Amino acid sequence: MASGSDVPDIVFTYDSGTFNRYAAQGGLTDLTDALNQYGPNLKTFLGEDTLKYGQVDGKQYAISGKRAILGKYSGFIRKDWLDKLGMKEPTTTDELYNVLKAFKEKDPGNTGGKVIPYGMTIAPGQYDPVIWSFIKPLNEEQQYTLTQKLGSNDYPTLLPGFKDALQFLNKLYNEGLVSKDFGLDEDKKQLTQDVQNGLVGYFTDDFDNLYYANGSYDNLKKTVQGAKIDPVDALTNSEGKHAKPEYAPNAMYIMVPKSSQRVAEAIKYLDWMSQTDNMVALQNGVEGENYTMQNGIPVAKADAPQNVLDRLFTSGDTAILANGKFAGDDEKNKQALVAGFPQENQADLRKALDISVTDTFKPVLFDKPIEAEGKYGTALQDKYDEMIVKTATAKPDKFESAYDAALKDYMQSGGQAILDERTKAYQAMKTK
Repeated sequence: MASGSDVPDIVFTYDSGTFNRYAAQGGLTDLTDALNQYGPNLKTFLGEDTLKYGQVDGKQYAISGKRAILGKYSGFIRKDWLDKLGMKEPTTTDELYNVLKAFKEKDPGNTGGKVIPYGMTIAPGQYDPVIWSFIKPLNEEQQYTLTQKLGSNDYPTLLPGFKDALQFLNKLYNEGLVSKDFGLDEDKKQLTQDVQNGLVGYFTDDFDNLYYANGSYDNLKKTVQGAKIDPVDALTNSEGKHAKPEYAPNAMYIMVPKSSQRVAEAIKYLDWMSQTDNMVALQNGVEGENYTMQNGIPVAKADAPQNVLDRLFTSGDTAILANGKFAGDDEKNKQALVAGFPQENQADLRKALDISVTDTFKPVLFDKPIEAEGKYGTALQDKYDEMIVKTATAKPDKFESAYDAALKDYMQSGGQAILDERTKAYQAMKTK
């Protein structure tokens, strides 16, 4: 990257560790001056919150792509089961627990004892919402020092309330309210199968996963006549809020190697891409041929050639500044996303999308990389998953010992090193 080897003038990655490593080793061009000189539209499009993710010690070493939608998660519940039991959709964690108990005891789906009140896996889309809902309000120092960033996500391992969340999962597991073998379901295949077979009463997931054409919801409706899933925001924290994490505003890290002789051209190209008309064309094709504008939203034509549709499906490889459809502003971006799904699923998708951006909190961002996170992050993600499984599946009287042992293992495997470095980084940040 730095020595003039045969690399492109623009390179990109989604991995923050790769970006930080290239920047630390001197392989990247400082883009600060070029961005100020040649990127006025680019700066406006991204905004300072997004640009920060490409900065190290105040210097712009990457142009961070931008997410159109920051929401992550929604809850989903079998509305037809609730109707059969004469129950309302839950709006608090306590109400949800009562619903789960009723699903277990009364089996409104007539599953013959196979009912899974709460569909769970060992994937973030399932455990993140419930765990974060137990995290207590934090002050700034706690946010910066006690959060553990592993990979691209913040983890609440050391935050107040985390142990309470694990104890709640232990309660659900020992009462038979969650998927029995959730610790083995890393790819969510079993949960997907259980949902579309009509066995699951409630689950959480990425807000849009349920609504793709021929997905698990479409398959459920074919399998179980009258099945209805509603998006719900049921998990609440100690303040009564439906607290949940949102994505960082940045997408991929777009970088210019130190050896490049085309820094100005690279920024000019990205500046051109950031303009709405050009972004819409890159993502949707030619108006009138590949899409039509409906109320300011580009909608793909049903008779567009398949080779064009295939290319547009992978437009993220071309429109590298964008993660998701950009149509001009936040509301239009949401409408553009929804318009890309089957008509019969669009109303529910929009409700799930609105839930995903309700009561959210942002990731914690330091102005320089935490080296210990890059060193230990991958191993600690496995330790985190192990902690969830071991504490959830322990007998109630063994929960404390299981938690203590798992946390000790986590801290000795790099968690303490991250805590120490983040504490020093926060102290240094406050003294600037």
